[in-house]
Amino acid sequence: MKKIVLFLIVALTLSISIPVMAAQEPTESDMQILLAKVKADKKLLVSLNMELSDAEAKKFWPVYDAYQIELAKLNDRIATLIKDYAAAYNDNAMTDAKAKQMISEMIAIEKAEAAMKKSFVPKLYKALPAVKAARYLQIENKIRAAVRYEIADAVPLVP
Repeated sequence: MKKIVLFLIVALTLSISIPVMAAQEPTESDMQILLAKVKADKKLLVSLNMELSDAEAKKFWPVYDAYQIELAKLNDRIATLIKDYAAAYNDNAMTDAKAKQMISEMIAIEKAEAAMKKSFVPKLYKALPAVKAARYLQIENKIRAAVRYEIADAVPLVP
């Protein structure tokens, strides 16, 4: 059942985003609406898979929200890196120096993500039993893996 719900969430999100992008270049408000929808769908997906008691939910959701704020900062850095890469790629302007700078930023982002996860583990332990904390981190990792796959599929290799 959970896999069916996940599929429906993804299908709904794509069915909303594809027409917006196909019809025209998305506006800032289109992107804000889509981003809000994706965030709500993600929260629903997490909720369906966590099986939280009322007491656990009361403690967990503030930690979840704080985690998402920190994750958004990392996502912004990733988006900036991708935009920089796209500009260099499209302008055929990739140099060794630019490549080194991008590699350094990519590694810095990965280190920051690992540090962020590590910093949230004690907060998760205060909110949840360890098994449920592990489940939440597993859900986040699966979502991140899917996003990383989409990015890897969309970004061409360095020329």
